[in-house]
Formats: sequence, structure tokens, C-alpha cells
Amino acid sequence: MSNLFPRHAVERTEAPTAFRRISLSLVEMAVLTGVAMRVFRVLMLTHGSNNWLYLGGAIAIGAAILLGALTAHLANYPLHQYLWRAPLFALVEVASEMAVSALLIAFGHEAMGPVRAHWDDWPGMALNALLYRGIMIVFWGLMLAALVQILRETIVHEEEEPEELAARN
Repeated sequence: MSNLFPRHAVERTEAPTAFRRISLSLVEMAVLTGVAMRVFRVLMLTHGSNNWLYLGGAIAIGAAILLGALTAHLANYPLHQYLWRAPLFALVEVASEMAVSALLIAFGHEAMGPVRAHWDDWPGMALNALLYRGIMIVFWGLMLAALVQILRETIVHEEEEPEELAARN
């Protein structure tokens, strides 16, 4: 259990894998997530269907990508760092997503509903992305922190040796 949710920022001595090295960096993980989210959104809106099942599935997959990346990043750090890492992740993710959106608008490939987005649409798209992604990310970070704390209090105490518990009492 202690290997999954570290209590301190540095507990491991082995060389991390490539994905783990990326997940350790807030900026790299958030930028990759932002690019993936915008590309996924464009592909779903421009090449997809308009039925509710398709749109619901696309939203669920997008949320899984976003929250999975956040979880992969936060899992490397102790709980007290979640409070600033989750909102900063949201800001960097939205900034990178909006940079990709600006490139797509410049090349005429950004969709805004059934029509192409224009530069006048970009600020509203950025505010919407910041609001929706920011709320999702911060809420998920808080839920994840609460879950980790509950797991630490219940499972970690069960794993302790009876001698350690007797010495503590």
C-alpha cells in the first residue's frame, strides 16, 4: 500500500519507466493531456454521429483520458501536494488545449458545433474549457485525496504487525 501512495516526495531509488518519468512532470503530463483532449474532441465532433449514445460515450472517454492522466500524475506525490497540483494541472492542461485550438482555428479545422470555429469563438471556448475541466480536475483531485486518506487509515493499519500496534498503545 505504501508503494502506491507515497507519504513523502522521494521514496523510490530505481530508475523510472518512460511513462513514469512523464507522469512525474506536471507540465509534460498536462500538456500531453491537453493536446490529446483537443485532438479527441475534434475527431469526435467532425467525424462522429449526432445521437445521444455516441456523444455520451465520447464524453465518458474524454473524462477517462483527462482524469486518468491527472490520477497518474497525482499518484506520484503525497497528499499535501494535491491541493496545488490539481488546480495547476487544470491551468496547464487548458492552456495547452487552447494552444492546439488556436492552431486548429488557424488551419480551419476547429469545430464549434456543426460549423467551423473562428477567432471570435476562441475566448468563449477557453473560458468554457477552463470552467468545465477546472471543476472536474479539482473535484477529482479532492475525491482522490479523500479516498487515499481513507485507504491509508484503514488498510495500512490492518497491514501493521500486532507488535507494532501493541507498542503504540
